[in-house]
Amino acid sequence: MSTPPVRVVRHPDGVAELRLDDPGRGNALDLPTAEALRDRAAEVAADPGGAVLLRASGPTFCVGGDLRAFAGRGAGTGAYVHAVATAAHAAVLTLYDLPVPVVTAVRGAAAGGGIGLALVGDIVLAARSSRFRLAYTAVGLTPDCGASWLLPRLAGPRLAAELILTDRVLTGEEAERRGLVTRTVGDDDLDDIAHRTAAELAAGAGEALRAAKGLLRGDTGDDLRRHLAEEAQSIAALADDAEAQTRMAAFLAARARTRGGDHTAPREPESVS
Repeated sequence: MSTPPVRVVRHPDGVAELRLDDPGRGNALDLPTAEALRDRAAEVAADPGGAVLLRASGPTFCVGGDLRAFAGRGAGTGAYVHAVATAAHAAVLTLYDLPVPVVTAVRGAAAGGGIGLALVGDIVLAARSSRFRLAYTAVGLTPDCGASWLLPRLAGPRLAAELILTDRVLTGEEAERRGLVTRTVGDDDLDDIAHRTAAELAAGAGEALRAAKGLLRGDTGDDLRRHLAEEAQSIAALADDAEAQTRMAAFLAARARTRGGDHTAPREPESVS
């Protein structure tokens, strides 16, 4: 039996961990992975403990959509991309709506939809190796997983526009300076600090933390829900467009030449720097 791409790990200190667990693929989002993410996020929401920790196995947090799964479907590409985005968006919204604090730990590349997953936490810790790259316009697509909603609110509209339109890469330390992440830590310390942070929150004044988070979130969940639906429609429509099909094919061909046949979207730190 193959290992599930997303797992829930419940810790005795009250931390519910949602773990992306497909490091060989850079935790890329194809339809089975997106659906697993949706389902496991719902499982966490049913019993979130005192705090939730979102992290990933391996050297890469999440490279976003798996272009190998997207490409070559012809007229069916848009429908497939819409299904992936819809499942992933359900997970993002579930995590955003959780009443307990969410701590995200980001190591290595966070690209494409991985940006939305990385930034949905209340406290975002990033390893110094981390790299943040939207990566959509390079393959003729638009953002998903809430990236175009979260980025302007966290970093301001000017930086959000630059990151989305120019495909600029941010290091972990730049992301901290610009307000995308709470703080950067050493790579070897990330897992320990992230879990300790979540455990301290889980041991805190639960009702006060829930009430404080409610005040911080306000009524923005409905706005995010509407925006996620618009993102899914936009990326799906463009995925059927000839330009996107050509760009995805060219990207995969270039990746195959440089990596000896590896067709997955960028998943190593150097590929997004």
